[in-house]
Amino acid sequence: MIQACFRNRVFLSCFILALMLHIPVAFSMTMKHETHLMATPVVEDEATQLDALYETLDLDNMGLSDEAYDMAVNGYLKLKDTRNIRKDELLTIIDFSLPSTQKRLFILDVEAGKVLYHTYVAHGRGSGKLIAETFSNIPESYQSSLGFYETSGTYIGKNGFSMKLKGLETGINHKAEERAIVVHGAPYVSEQFIRQQGFLGRSHGCPALPENLNRPIIEKIKDGSLLFIYSNRADYAKKSKLIKSTVG
Repeated sequence: MIQACFRNRVFLSCFILALMLHIPVAFSMTMKHETHLMATPVVEDEATQLDALYETLDLDNMGLSDEAYDMAVNGYLKLKDTRNIRKDELLTIIDFSLPSTQKRLFILDVEAGKVLYHTYVAHGRGSGKLIAETFSNIPESYQSSLGFYETSGTYIGKNGFSMKLKGLETGINHKAEERAIVVHGAPYVSEQFIRQQGFLGRSHGCPALPENLNRPIIEKIKDGSLLFIYSNRADYAKKSKLIKSTVG
């Protein structure tokens, strides 16, 4: 009986000792877990993430003006809130403040944080020669129209494989469909043409692309993504309801 009591005391002492050793370990694990949770970074909102992309993607050195990017992002966020944008991961920006000899079309995947395409794009012959200086929403003006568009379906026309555009800004580009303003390829959108003429050829108002990139670009952005055409002209900024808050 004495031996049994001794064994019970030994067992109880071992159990208490093991319990005391376990408590600090468990407490330490709990503290580590709480510390880990507290150290988790706060997720930035979408506007902040998009602002950061300008530097992350080195868009300044690629030629895209910061004002063009800011206006594009501002309108993009507003349209995401008010419209059902099916391909809202894509944003196409055309910077017509640049001469046609520069690559002024940028197609961004804003979710993946990538520049998908960066290439040449023509403006309308009524808008200017080397640089697009005047813009219109009037049929037969042969001028480009600024602002936000939604990409639509494709078709085969006189310029081959083409994509329709829907102008989203009343009084600025809402007659795009009536004017047959579409995205298409053209032989005059090439470095060879620039070498020969000193500028790109010009369209009837359409944002025309290099023939070798026309189809892959259209296939990527067709059917419900946003396209923004920018100029540094103040009259657009005054008229547009989508980017009005970005200007003084």
